[in-house]
Amino acid sequence: MMNQETIAEIKYRLFQEIPEESWLEELRKDQRKGVQQLLTQFDKRAAKQKQLELNFAESLHFEKKCTAEGCRFIAGVDEVGRGPLAGPVTAAAAVLPVDCSYPGLTDSKKLSREQREYFYEKLVEETSAYSIVHVPASDIDNINIYQASIQAMKRAVEGLKVAADALLIDAVRLPLPTRQLPLTKGDQRSASIAAASVLAKVERDRYMEKLAEVYPEYGFEKNMGYGTEIHLDALQRLGPIPEHRRSFSPVKQCL
Repeated sequence: MMNQETIAEIKYRLFQEIPEESWLEELRKDQRKGVQQLLTQFDKRAAKQKQLELNFAESLHFEKKCTAEGCRFIAGVDEVGRGPLAGPVTAAAAVLPVDCSYPGLTDSKKLSREQREYFYEKLVEETSAYSIVHVPASDIDNINIYQASIQAMKRAVEGLKVAADALLIDAVRLPLPTRQLPLTKGDQRSASIAAASVLAKVERDRYMEKLAEVYPEYGFEKNMGYGTEIHLDALQRLGPIPEHRRSFSPVKQCL
C-alpha cells in the first residue's frame, strides 16, 4: 500500500531516484501533510528544471540560424580577465555538439563556482572542439588590454581542432576571415558563447590559484588578481611580481 511508505522513503524516491508517473499519481492521493509538502517541493524543482531546459533551447537560436544557413562548425568565443591587476587575460572558443542539452548553462559570472566546475567538466568531455588561450601580463602591457583580449580570442579560434565556419562572439569582431556574429551580452544569449565563458573562467581561476601557491601574500586564490584590499596592501608592501600588469594604474604607482 502507498501509505505504508514512510515520509523518509518517499523523500528518497522523489529526490534521489527518477519516480515513475504511475507512482506519482498514486502518491498525490496521499493526504499526509508531510507527503503533500514533499510533492510541492518536487513540483517546484521540476518546474525550475523545465524552465532551465526551455532557456537553454532558446539560447541555441543563433547556432540553429547559422546551421540553417549551411554552417557546420559554429564556435562561441569569449574572454575573461580584462579587469584584474595581475595574471593573464584568458579566452576560449567552443563548438557545441549537435542536439546538446546543458540546462542552466549561462554567462560564467552568473554561475556559482560549483556550477562552473560542473559545466567545465562536461564541456571538456563532450564539446566537439574547444581551445583555451592565456595572454600574459607582459603582452597586455605591450599592446594594451583590449588588443590582448582580441589576440587571445583570435588565437583560441585558431587553436580549434576543426576549422570554424561561423563565430558567435561577445560584442566584438576578430581579425579573421571567418563569418562572425557579434552579440551584445552574448554570453547570456548564446549557449556557445556561454560555454566559452565558462571554459575561460575556470581555466583562468585555476591559473591564479596555482600562482597563489608561489606568491601567497597577494591572495590570488581568492581575488583572482583583482584589486581587493588584501591584494593592494601586499602590492604596496612587497611591490609587483612578474605577473602584475605594469600598465595598470595601481601597479604603476608601486613601481
